[in-house]
Amino acid sequence: MSGDRRKEIVRHLSEDDLDRLLTESTDEKLTERLIFIKRLYKGATLEDAADDVGRSSATGTRWARRWNKGGLGLLMPNFGGGRPPKLGPAQRERLLDLLREGQPWKKQEIQHLINEEFDVEFHPAHLTTFLEKLGLSYAIPRTKRPSRPENAEEILDERVSDVFDEGSDEPHNKRDGDDEEGWVVDEEIRTDGGTVLGFLDTSHPQPWDNSQRLYTVDDPHITRPLVKLDEPAVGFYALSGESVLQFPTTQEKERICECLEGIREQNPLARILLVLDNFSSHVCEYTRKRAHQLGIDLVFLPVGSPDLNPIEQVWKSLKWEASPLIVENAAEYRALLTELFEKLTAQLSFAASWIDNHLGSYLQKLR
Repeated sequence: MSGDRRKEIVRHLSEDDLDRLLTESTDEKLTERLIFIKRLYKGATLEDAADDVGRSSATGTRWARRWNKGGLGLLMPNFGGGRPPKLGPAQRERLLDLLREGQPWKKQEIQHLINEEFDVEFHPAHLTTFLEKLGLSYAIPRTKRPSRPENAEEILDERVSDVFDEGSDEPHNKRDGDDEEGWVVDEEIRTDGGTVLGFLDTSHPQPWDNSQRLYTVDDPHITRPLVKLDEPAVGFYALSGESVLQFPTTQEKERICECLEGIREQNPLARILLVLDNFSSHVCEYTRKRAHQLGIDLVFLPVGSPDLNPIEQVWKSLKWEASPLIVENAAEYRALLTELFEKLTAQLSFAASWIDNHLGSYLQKLR
Protein backbone atom coordinates (compact mmCIF):
# COMPACT_ATOMS: atom_id res chain seq x y z
CA MET A 1 0.00 0.00 0.00
CA SER A 2 1.40 3.39 -1.00
CA GLY A 3 2.96 5.31 1.92
CA ASP A 4 2.78 2.30 4.29
CA ARG A 5 6.21 1.56 5.78
CA ARG A 6 5.48 -1.73 7.53
CA LYS A 7 8.73 -3.67 7.80
CA GLU A 8 9.01 -7.33 6.98
CA ILE A 9 10.45 -8.54 10.30
CA VAL A 10 12.23 -11.85 10.93
CA ARG A 11 10.72 -13.69 13.91
CA HIS A 12 13.90 -14.84 15.65
CA LEU A 13 11.86 -15.16 18.89
CA SER A 14 8.26 -15.96 19.62
CA GLU A 15 5.99 -13.31 21.13
CA ASP A 16 6.00 -15.26 24.39
CA ASP A 17 9.79 -15.15 24.47
CA LEU A 18 9.68 -11.40 23.83
CA ASP A 19 7.21 -10.95 26.70
CA ARG A 20 9.39 -13.03 29.03
CA LEU A 21 12.49 -11.00 28.18
CA LEU A 22 10.56 -7.77 28.72
CA THR A 23 9.42 -8.96 32.14
CA GLU A 24 12.96 -9.93 33.17
CA SER A 25 14.75 -6.90 31.66
CA THR A 26 16.34 -4.33 33.97
CA ASP A 27 18.25 -2.63 31.12
CA GLU A 28 16.55 0.44 29.67
CA LYS A 29 18.29 0.03 26.29
CA LEU A 30 17.19 -3.60 26.02
CA THR A 31 13.63 -2.81 27.09
CA GLU A 32 13.04 -0.11 24.49
CA ARG A 33 14.43 -2.31 21.72
CA LEU A 34 12.26 -5.26 22.73
CA ILE A 35 9.17 -3.04 22.83
CA PHE A 36 10.08 -1.77 19.36
CA ILE A 37 10.40 -5.31 17.96
CA LYS A 38 7.16 -6.39 19.62
CA ARG A 39 5.31 -3.48 18.02
CA LEU A 40 6.64 -4.56 14.63
CA TYR A 41 5.48 -8.11 15.38
CA LYS A 42 2.01 -6.63 15.94
CA GLY A 43 2.07 -4.94 12.50
CA ALA A 44 3.03 -1.36 13.41
CA THR A 45 4.89 0.75 10.87
CA LEU A 46 8.55 1.59 11.46
CA GLU A 47 7.65 5.22 12.23
CA ASP A 48 4.96 4.27 14.77
CA ALA A 49 7.09 1.61 16.48
CA ALA A 50 10.05 4.00 16.77
CA ASP A 51 7.83 6.83 17.99
CA ASP A 52 6.41 4.58 20.74
CA VAL A 53 9.87 4.36 22.32
CA GLY A 54 10.83 7.99 21.60
CA ARG A 55 13.14 7.27 18.71
CA SER A 56 13.41 8.63 15.16
CA SER A 57 12.34 6.64 12.11
CA ALA A 58 16.01 6.52 11.04
CA THR A 59 16.87 4.75 14.31
CA GLY A 60 13.92 2.42 13.82
CA THR A 61 15.12 1.50 10.35
CA ARG A 62 18.58 0.75 11.73
CA TRP A 63 17.24 -1.38 14.59
CA ALA A 64 15.01 -3.38 12.26
CA ARG A 65 17.91 -4.01 9.90
CA ARG A 66 20.09 -5.22 12.78
CA TRP A 67 17.35 -7.46 14.15
CA ASN A 68 16.68 -9.10 10.79
CA LYS A 69 20.38 -9.72 10.30
CA GLY A 70 21.36 -11.10 13.69
CA GLY A 71 18.49 -11.09 16.15
CA LEU A 72 18.88 -9.87 19.72
CA GLY A 73 22.66 -10.31 19.69
CA LEU A 74 23.13 -7.74 16.92
CA LEU A 75 20.30 -5.50 18.04
CA MET A 76 21.81 -5.17 21.53
CA PRO A 77 25.61 -4.69 21.18
CA ASN A 78 27.77 -5.63 24.15
CA PHE A 79 29.12 -2.27 25.31
CA GLY A 80 31.05 -3.78 28.22
CA GLY A 81 31.95 -1.51 31.14
CA GLY A 82 31.52 2.23 30.87
CA ARG A 83 30.02 4.39 28.16
CA PRO A 84 31.25 3.43 24.67
CA PRO A 85 32.59 6.02 22.26
CA LYS A 86 30.23 6.91 19.44
CA LEU A 87 32.94 6.49 16.79
CA GLY A 88 36.38 5.00 17.24
CA PRO A 89 39.59 6.47 15.74
CA ALA A 90 39.37 4.40 12.53
CA GLN A 91 35.73 5.32 12.07
CA ARG A 92 36.50 9.00 12.57
CA GLU A 93 39.17 8.86 9.88
CA ARG A 94 36.72 7.12 7.57
CA LEU A 95 34.11 9.79 8.32
CA LEU A 96 36.58 12.56 7.52
CA ASP A 97 37.36 10.92 4.18
CA LEU A 98 33.64 10.72 3.34
CA LEU A 99 33.04 14.31 4.38
CA ARG A 100 36.01 15.52 2.37
CA GLU A 101 34.71 13.76 -0.75
CA GLY A 102 31.21 15.22 -0.53
CA GLN A 103 31.77 18.65 1.06
CA PRO A 104 30.13 21.03 1.81
CA TRP A 105 27.49 19.47 4.09
CA LYS A 106 24.46 20.51 6.10
CA LYS A 107 24.38 19.20 9.68
CA GLN A 108 21.35 17.01 9.04
CA GLU A 109 23.12 15.50 6.02
CA ILE A 110 26.10 14.58 8.20
CA GLN A 111 23.77 13.01 10.76
CA HIS A 112 22.18 10.91 8.00
CA LEU A 113 25.62 9.90 6.68
CA ILE A 114 26.73 8.77 10.15
CA ASN A 115 23.49 6.81 10.56
CA GLU A 116 23.91 5.06 7.23
CA GLU A 117 27.64 4.34 7.40
CA PHE A 118 28.16 3.59 11.09
CA ASP A 119 24.69 2.85 12.53
CA VAL A 120 25.22 5.64 15.07
CA GLU A 121 22.91 8.52 15.96
CA PHE A 122 24.08 11.69 17.70
CA HIS A 123 21.90 14.07 19.63
CA PRO A 124 21.83 17.32 17.54
CA ALA A 125 23.50 19.34 20.30
CA HIS A 126 26.28 16.77 20.75
CA LEU A 127 26.78 16.44 17.01
CA THR A 128 27.81 20.11 16.83
CA THR A 129 30.43 19.57 19.55
CA PHE A 130 31.63 16.36 17.88
CA LEU A 131 32.10 18.07 14.50
CA GLU A 132 34.06 20.92 16.13
CA LYS A 133 36.38 18.41 17.83
CA LEU A 134 36.75 16.66 14.50
CA GLY A 135 38.17 19.90 13.10
CA LEU A 136 35.37 20.82 10.68
CA SER A 137 34.78 24.45 9.74
CA TYR A 138 31.28 25.91 9.96
CA ALA A 139 31.03 28.92 7.66
CA ILE A 140 29.33 30.20 4.53
CA PRO A 141 31.27 28.61 1.65
CA ARG A 142 32.97 31.03 -0.72
CA THR A 143 31.75 30.74 -4.29
CA LYS A 144 34.58 29.57 -6.53
CA ARG A 145 34.43 31.36 -9.84
CA PRO A 146 34.77 29.19 -12.99
CA SER A 147 37.38 31.61 -14.38
CA ARG A 148 39.69 31.19 -11.39
CA PRO A 149 42.83 29.18 -12.30
CA GLU A 150 43.67 26.17 -10.15
CA ASN A 151 47.11 27.62 -9.38
CA ALA A 152 45.86 31.12 -8.51
CA GLU A 153 48.06 31.45 -5.43
CA GLU A 154 51.16 30.38 -7.35
CA ILE A 155 50.39 32.98 -10.02
CA LEU A 156 50.08 35.65 -7.33
CA ASP A 157 53.37 34.57 -5.75
CA GLU A 158 55.09 34.95 -9.12
CA ARG A 159 53.63 38.42 -9.68
CA VAL A 160 54.68 39.58 -6.22
CA SER A 161 58.18 38.28 -6.89
CA ASP A 162 58.28 40.10 -10.24
CA VAL A 163 57.30 43.46 -8.76
CA PHE A 164 60.06 43.24 -6.15
CA ASP A 165 62.64 42.45 -8.87
CA GLU A 166 64.53 45.72 -9.26
CA GLY A 167 66.87 44.46 -11.98
CA SER A 168 64.66 45.35 -14.96
CA ASP A 169 64.67 48.79 -16.65
CA GLU A 170 61.35 48.10 -18.39
CA PRO A 171 58.32 49.81 -16.79
CA HIS A 172 56.60 47.20 -14.66
CA ASN A 173 53.09 48.17 -15.80
CA LYS A 174 53.92 48.11 -19.52
CA ARG A 175 52.68 45.25 -21.69
CA ASP A 176 53.47 44.04 -25.19
CA GLY A 177 51.62 46.13 -27.76
CA ASP A 178 51.37 49.25 -25.59
CA ASP A 179 52.22 52.66 -27.05
CA GLU A 180 55.88 53.50 -26.47
CA GLU A 181 55.18 57.12 -25.55
CA GLY A 182 54.49 58.40 -22.04
CA TRP A 183 56.11 55.70 -19.92
CA VAL A 184 58.07 58.20 -17.84
CA VAL A 185 57.71 58.89 -14.12
CA ASP A 186 56.59 62.48 -13.44
CA GLU A 187 59.47 64.75 -12.45
CA GLU A 188 58.01 65.68 -9.06
CA ILE A 189 57.48 62.04 -8.03
CA ARG A 190 59.95 60.57 -5.53
CA THR A 191 60.22 56.83 -4.93
CA ASP A 192 63.43 56.67 -2.91
CA GLY A 193 61.78 56.71 0.52
CA GLY A 194 61.10 53.01 0.87
CA THR A 195 58.20 50.90 -0.39
CA VAL A 196 54.49 51.08 0.38
CA LEU A 197 52.39 47.97 -0.30
CA GLY A 198 48.62 48.17 -0.31
CA PHE A 199 45.40 46.74 -1.71
CA LEU A 200 42.83 48.59 -3.82
CA ASP A 201 39.19 47.66 -4.34
CA THR A 202 35.79 49.22 -4.97
CA SER A 203 32.69 48.65 -2.87
CA HIS A 204 29.15 50.06 -2.74
CA PRO A 205 28.12 50.34 0.94
CA GLN A 206 24.69 51.85 1.55
CA PRO A 207 23.08 53.32 4.69
CA TRP A 208 20.34 50.68 4.63
CA ASP A 209 22.70 47.68 4.68
CA ASN A 210 21.76 45.37 7.57
CA SER A 211 24.72 43.17 8.48
CA GLN A 212 24.50 43.02 12.26
CA ARG A 213 22.06 41.19 14.51
CA LEU A 214 20.76 43.22 17.44
CA TYR A 215 18.55 42.48 20.45
CA THR A 216 15.14 44.17 20.58
CA VAL A 217 12.12 43.83 22.85
CA ASP A 218 9.54 44.53 20.14
CA ASP A 219 9.68 44.13 16.37
CA PRO A 220 13.30 44.44 15.14
CA HIS A 221 12.90 47.55 12.99
CA ILE A 222 15.08 50.60 12.49
CA THR A 223 13.54 53.73 10.97
CA ARG A 224 16.07 55.29 8.61
CA PRO A 225 15.99 58.47 6.50
CA LEU A 226 15.87 57.77 2.77
CA VAL A 227 19.60 58.27 2.13
CA LYS A 228 21.41 56.74 -0.84
CA LEU A 229 25.09 56.87 -1.77
CA ASP A 230 25.27 57.14 -5.57
CA GLU A 231 29.04 57.01 -5.99
CA PRO A 232 31.25 53.97 -5.31
CA ALA A 233 33.78 53.81 -2.49
CA VAL A 234 37.36 53.14 -3.61
CA GLY A 235 39.61 52.00 -0.80
CA PHE A 236 43.37 51.63 -0.49
CA TYR A 237 44.37 49.40 2.43
CA ALA A 238 48.07 49.99 3.11
CA LEU A 239 50.29 47.56 4.99
CA SER A 240 52.87 50.31 5.22
CA GLY A 241 52.13 53.95 4.56
CA GLU A 242 48.73 55.69 4.61
CA SER A 243 45.41 54.04 3.76
CA VAL A 244 42.95 56.13 1.73
CA LEU A 245 39.17 56.05 1.11
CA GLN A 246 37.80 58.04 -1.83
CA PHE A 247 34.42 58.51 -3.48
CA PRO A 248 34.80 59.01 -7.26
CA THR A 249 31.70 59.78 -9.28
CA THR A 250 32.18 56.64 -11.42
CA GLN A 251 34.60 53.76 -11.94
CA GLU A 252 35.75 55.03 -15.34
CA LYS A 253 39.49 55.00 -15.98
CA GLU A 254 39.86 58.75 -15.55
CA ARG A 255 38.24 58.63 -12.10
CA ILE A 256 40.32 55.60 -11.08
CA CYS A 257 43.47 57.49 -12.06
CA GLU A 258 42.32 60.39 -9.87
CA CYS A 259 42.12 57.87 -7.02
CA LEU A 260 45.69 56.79 -7.78
CA GLU A 261 46.72 60.43 -7.57
CA GLY A 262 45.03 60.64 -4.18
CA ILE A 263 46.96 57.59 -2.98
CA ARG A 264 50.23 59.15 -4.20
CA GLU A 265 49.39 62.41 -2.46
CA GLN A 266 49.01 60.60 0.88
CA ASN A 267 52.19 58.55 0.28
CA PRO A 268 54.52 61.12 -1.38
CA LEU A 269 58.02 59.73 -0.93
CA ALA A 270 57.88 55.98 -1.52
CA ARG A 271 57.52 53.49 -4.31
CA ILE A 272 53.95 52.18 -4.18
CA LEU A 273 53.01 48.56 -4.95
CA LEU A 274 49.29 48.25 -5.52
CA VAL A 275 47.44 44.91 -5.51
CA LEU A 276 44.12 45.05 -7.35
CA ASP A 277 41.65 43.07 -9.47
CA ASN A 278 41.23 42.90 -13.24
CA PHE A 279 38.36 45.37 -13.65
CA SER A 280 38.47 46.92 -17.13
CA SER A 281 39.33 50.43 -15.91
CA HIS A 282 42.20 48.95 -13.86
CA VAL A 283 43.92 46.89 -16.56
CA CYS A 284 43.58 49.31 -19.48
CA GLU A 285 46.72 50.96 -20.85
CA TYR A 286 45.51 54.42 -19.78
CA THR A 287 45.45 53.43 -16.10
CA ARG A 288 48.61 51.35 -16.19
CA LYS A 289 50.55 54.18 -17.82
CA ARG A 290 49.24 56.82 -15.41
CA ALA A 291 50.13 54.55 -12.48
CA HIS A 292 53.70 54.29 -13.80
CA GLN A 293 53.91 58.08 -14.13
CA LEU A 294 52.91 58.29 -10.46
CA GLY A 295 55.55 55.75 -9.39
CA ILE A 296 52.91 53.09 -8.69
CA ASP A 297 53.53 49.50 -9.80
CA LEU A 298 50.40 47.40 -10.21
CA VAL A 299 50.12 43.77 -9.10
CA PHE A 300 47.04 42.25 -10.68
CA LEU A 301 45.31 39.38 -8.92
CA PRO A 302 44.64 36.18 -10.88
CA VAL A 303 41.27 36.27 -12.63
CA GLY A 304 38.31 35.34 -10.43
CA SER A 305 40.28 35.54 -7.17
CA PRO A 306 38.76 38.31 -5.00
CA ASP A 307 39.48 36.21 -1.89
CA LEU A 308 43.19 36.94 -2.44
CA ASN A 309 42.58 40.63 -1.77
CA PRO A 310 42.61 41.30 2.02
CA ILE A 311 40.63 44.53 1.61
CA GLU A 312 37.54 42.35 1.03
CA GLN A 313 37.57 41.60 4.77
CA VAL A 314 37.93 45.31 5.53
CA TRP A 315 34.76 46.02 3.51
CA LYS A 316 32.91 43.25 5.33
CA SER A 317 33.85 44.64 8.75
CA LEU A 318 33.10 48.21 7.68
CA LYS A 319 29.58 47.32 6.54
CA TRP A 320 28.99 45.33 9.73
CA GLU A 321 30.02 48.22 11.98
CA ALA A 322 28.10 50.81 9.96
CA SER A 323 24.88 48.80 9.60
CA PRO A 324 23.10 49.77 12.86
CA LEU A 325 24.10 53.46 12.67
CA ILE A 326 21.67 56.06 11.37
CA VAL A 327 22.75 59.02 9.22
CA GLU A 328 20.78 62.00 7.97
CA ASN A 329 22.39 62.49 4.55
CA ALA A 330 24.98 61.17 2.11
CA ALA A 331 27.72 63.54 3.31
CA GLU A 332 27.32 62.28 6.86
CA TYR A 333 27.46 58.69 5.63
CA ARG A 334 30.66 59.32 3.66
CA ALA A 335 32.22 60.86 6.76
CA LEU A 336 31.17 57.84 8.81
CA LEU A 337 32.64 55.42 6.26
CA THR A 338 35.90 57.37 6.17
CA GLU A 339 36.20 57.27 9.95
CA LEU A 340 35.50 53.54 10.09
CA PHE A 341 37.88 52.83 7.19
CA GLU A 342 40.71 54.68 8.91
CA LYS A 343 40.10 52.75 12.12
CA LEU A 344 39.91 49.35 10.44
CA THR A 345 42.88 49.79 8.10
CA ALA A 346 45.10 50.64 11.06
CA GLN A 347 44.96 46.90 11.78
CA LEU A 348 47.23 44.52 9.90
CA SER A 349 45.22 41.49 11.04
CA PHE A 350 43.06 41.55 7.89
CA ALA A 351 46.20 40.82 5.84
CA ALA A 352 48.02 38.52 8.28
CA SER A 353 47.57 35.34 6.24
CA TRP A 354 48.35 37.21 2.98
CA ILE A 355 51.62 38.43 4.48
CA ASP A 356 52.53 34.92 5.62
CA ASN A 357 51.53 33.25 2.34
CA HIS A 358 52.69 35.73 -0.30
CA LEU A 359 55.08 38.32 1.11
CA GLY A 360 57.61 36.19 2.93
CA SER A 361 61.16 37.52 2.76
CA TYR A 362 60.03 40.65 0.90
CA LEU A 363 58.49 41.97 4.11
CA GLN A 364 61.81 43.56 5.09
CA LYS A 365 61.70 45.74 1.96
CA LEU A 366 58.62 47.59 3.16
CA ARG A 367 59.34 50.83 4.95
